[in-house]
Amino acid sequence: MSTPRVRFTNAVNQLPQFLGLVLLWMLLWGSFSWLNLLTGAVFAALVSWVFYLPAVQMSGRLNPGYLLVYIGRLLVDIVRASVEVAALALAPHYRASNAILAIELSTRSDLILTWVAVSTSIVPGSIVIDVDRPSSTLYVHVMNLHDSEESETFRRSVLATEGRIVRALGSREDLKRLRETPRAGEHWRAGERRGDQP
Repeated sequence: MSTPRVRFTNAVNQLPQFLGLVLLWMLLWGSFSWLNLLTGAVFAALVSWVFYLPAVQMSGRLNPGYLLVYIGRLLVDIVRASVEVAALALAPHYRASNAILAIELSTRSDLILTWVAVSTSIVPGSIVIDVDRPSSTLYVHVMNLHDSEESETFRRSVLATEGRIVRALGSREDLKRLRETPRAGEHWRAGERRGDQP
């Protein structure tokens, strides 16, 4: 049986989803009115109750400096990857050489896992095709990889993205786990010893 404090925490954690559904309802109607706001709140409550999802645990911390670093680097990656994909599309003799990589993250937070997956997928040339939640492993389809060195470079970039997100939004436990996790190169060498394919 849950205590009042646990129920209150769960309600607070559900609040962003509830407010997002209300906002979506208002955007669908295209205009603000008190009736739209009221019906949006009713439908959001109904959807949240019928299609209940476990509450996403928020870390309770935010580092604005690291958040700006994360956003800035993400924008740079999007622009760079867009140019690279456009160049591949225009290359007359391009030979497809794609791969699916399994990248194990250090975080165990659903929120951070989602942020990393979305950040990886919105950069052109890569898309997350599956997530193994218990082990926090992303399965990513990546364009234009030719050897293990390029695969390791991409793997390292995803882990670096995770590091920026954890430093910006992660909990103290996430920060501790990030410090204790082997570097990306050690992940790769361990995978080679197990005989994993890039």
